[in-house]
Amino acid sequence: MSQKPLPKPNWVKNTYFWIAGLLLLLSLVGFVGGEGTIRDPGQKRESGLAVLYVAAAGLMLVNGLISHRQTIQHYSEQEAATDTP
Repeated sequence: MSQKPLPKPNWVKNTYFWIAGLLLLLSLVGFVGGEGTIRDPGQKRESGLAVLYVAAAGLMLVNGLISHRQTIQHYSEQEAATDTP
């Protein structure tokens, strides 16, 4: 019985990249509209909230890059294993 071929890795399907994009968008809203626009109800008032969102977006981007590289490596290893008879 043959195994189903692995789908080729696609960075668009990695949720970390989507979260990073949303956090970056929210930080831009915070910079333009003020931090009150992105503050949660009841959240303690702090300065630099938009900067924290930028840092979180960077962290999610790094997570996405690491995750995507591991997915590509796994895909390459599986392809090499199926190519050998």
